[in-house]
Amino acid sequence: MSTPRLPDGWTVRPDPRTWRVDGGATWIGGSPPRVLRLSAAARGLLAAPELVVGTPTTAALARLLSDAGVAHPVGGDGPGPDEVTVVVPVRDRPGELERLLAAVVATAPGLGGIVVVDDGSDDPGRTEEVAGRHGGRVVRHPSSRGPSAGRNTGARASTTPVIAFLDSDVVPEPRWLHTLLAHLGDPAVGAVAPRIVAWADGGPENPVTRYERRRSSLDLGARPAPVTARSRVAYVPSAALVVRREAFGDGFREDMPVAEDVDLVWRIAAAGWRLRYEPAARVAHEHRAAVRAWLARKAFYGTGAAPLARQHPRRVPPVALAPWTAAAVTLLGVQRRWSTAAAGVVTLVATARLARGLRKPGEPWIVLRRGHTPHESDVRRQHGRSADTVGGPVPLALVLAPWGLGGALWQAAGALTRHWWPAAALGALVSRRVRRAVAVAAVAEGLADWVRFRDTGAGPVDAVLHVAAHRADDLAYGAGLWWGAWRHRTVAPLLPDLSGKGPDG
Repeated sequence: MSTPRLPDGWTVRPDPRTWRVDGGATWIGGSPPRVLRLSAAARGLLAAPELVVGTPTTAALARLLSDAGVAHPVGGDGPGPDEVTVVVPVRDRPGELERLLAAVVATAPGLGGIVVVDDGSDDPGRTEEVAGRHGGRVVRHPSSRGPSAGRNTGARASTTPVIAFLDSDVVPEPRWLHTLLAHLGDPAVGAVAPRIVAWADGGPENPVTRYERRRSSLDLGARPAPVTARSRVAYVPSAALVVRREAFGDGFREDMPVAEDVDLVWRIAAAGWRLRYEPAARVAHEHRAAVRAWLARKAFYGTGAAPLARQHPRRVPPVALAPWTAAAVTLLGVQRRWSTAAAGVVTLVATARLARGLRKPGEPWIVLRRGHTPHESDVRRQHGRSADTVGGPVPLALVLAPWGLGGALWQAAGALTRHWWPAAALGALVSRRVRRAVAVAAVAEGLADWVRFRDTGAGPVDAVLHVAAHRADDLAYGAGLWWGAWRHRTVAPLLPDLSGKGPDG
């Protein structure tokens, strides 16, 4: 599909982590990280704190920056709640359904409808009673067919142009729907998802609930983002998802008991639609608190990697590295003096090649030729640095190359303790170097994860508990991943991508 332009009056604001150098001529950011070089006209348009869409040129520039993830659209007028049907698949959870529907009615008045799909409950009368109390209509499956089938049935039973899918174990917070619908004012956006946060029920807290509150698999963080494979926000969960009917297509795959949401959003993206993650809209989720149930769920998530890898090749590798970073990481993993020196040489060569590429003359990477006059003002400071702190290709390359190597080491440590841990455990039985690498990765990556997600004032005991929970999370997920790979007779989700290209490259 051709991409419609952003509506006039929309604004995009740079992501706080976008790094602007050379007086605003070069932007570095997004996920995966990229470097954008701007023409003088583009720099003039972006000298203000935000870019307001008002011409075809500003619309094109705003679209490019938001697609790259270096800036984010603020949103505008979208569909009203009367154009939305909330669809809830449920089975034998009348208490949770009561809690959810009460919150939906309170936070999203004026809905076009509520459809509750009873997926073979033992007591369908209770479901009818709860749904009717909140103005919902019930469609029943005589026997359980799974949540994907329930969502598809609910979508077919509704007629509104927008469908909001909510699971029975979530509780939407105020203005969640209004905030999400604003993004659908962009005709190119096919789906938008809120941030999934932990539901604060006032119950006792344990290491599992504390860990899930900080870094649940469903919580994709506090920063907005486009949703694209192999990026910071590669998917959004179906626990809370708002979809344009036109983009919904064939709906959820009913033969996928897990990762069906990832499959859906990637198919929507493949059809040419944009997808947005908007953390300003929040929906609370009742996380599992019992250790056994929590680990079982993590393993269940892991089993979804194999069918995804078969249906969406090159989108779910455990690591995705450029050839030079793969070589440097491998050499460091050898743990010899000569290999460490060789890794340094590889990094220096890569830095020199990057600097040479940045120095090449020619057109800027973003060119605007609409007669706009650039402003004289410079780009504001970000992260305590001025835009002129790093100037020229060599200093810039000296920043970007180590940044790339650090990201590669982070990926490798994560894969060693998560995706590849069964193989790493076997290797550790026979090799001291493998044992050392696994131990360093487990501790260093775990502590770095704690620093990233820790609560203010948390101490050493909290760090130990977090690292232990993080490692248990990885062990369970990895076990599920290997079991799924065996069951589907594929090694695709275990293979790294060392091409240095994107999933479509």
